Amino acid sequence: MRILVVEDDLTLSAGICFELDCNDYLTVAAYNCKKATQLIQNDHFDLIILDVNLPDGNGFDLCHIIKDIHPELPVIFLTANDLEQDVLNGFDLGAEDYVTKPFSMKILLRRIEVVLRRNTAAEPPASGLWSDGFLTLDFGTLTAVRGTEKIAVTSNEYKLLKILTENAGNILTRQTLLERLWDAEANFVDDHALTAAVNRLRAKIEDDTHTYIKTVRGMGYVWQGAAK
Repeated sequence: MRILVVEDDLTLSAGICFELDCNDYLTVAAYNCKKATQLIQNDHFDLIILDVNLPDGNGFDLCHIIKDIHPELPVIFLTANDLEQDVLNGFDLGAEDYVTKPFSMKILLRRIEVVLRRNTAAEPPASGLWSDGFLTLDFGTLTAVRGTEKIAVTSNEYKLLKILTENAGNILTRQTLLERLWDAEANFVDDHALTAAVNRLRAKIEDDTHTYIKTVRGMGYVWQGAAK
């Protein structure tokens, strides 16, 4: 597994890379946004560890670029920015996890293991088609069209859409969705991840006249679209 470590503290970067290399990962280090972007565009990685405060930009903007280029590429933020809004911003951008400094290397290694296991073991959604004339979801080809616009949806977002559409009209609890989409044992899963995934999906598939995912306060979510 190849991991890109984007961290401008050279000592910390070297330490992280050393520990990862000793645990059978292959690491590449980048110390700024420019270098990281070049590497992401021209090389293959299985995971990115990303700081927020970088000398030529910030990790939130870089994460947005990463997800535009490789929507499936998992990102773990590793940063001193520990405000709740920073954590929410990280998940809203599609990060798999958010770890604050100072941190335990053993815990970071376990979080990396969990993220990579989820990413590589995830089964593609079953085939099938859902459409109401405005939104079309093809789970076989993993394509989605809203109106006349093809939209980019990640494999985990397709899984969430598949579960919701198959249970249209029924409330799915947050715990049920977390267990089915992330980790069955709920290990190292932040509840913010589900909220962020739902919010990203709403922004992609809904507009002022089409609402599909309804929040049931204190319980979970329900798909209220009707297929034709």
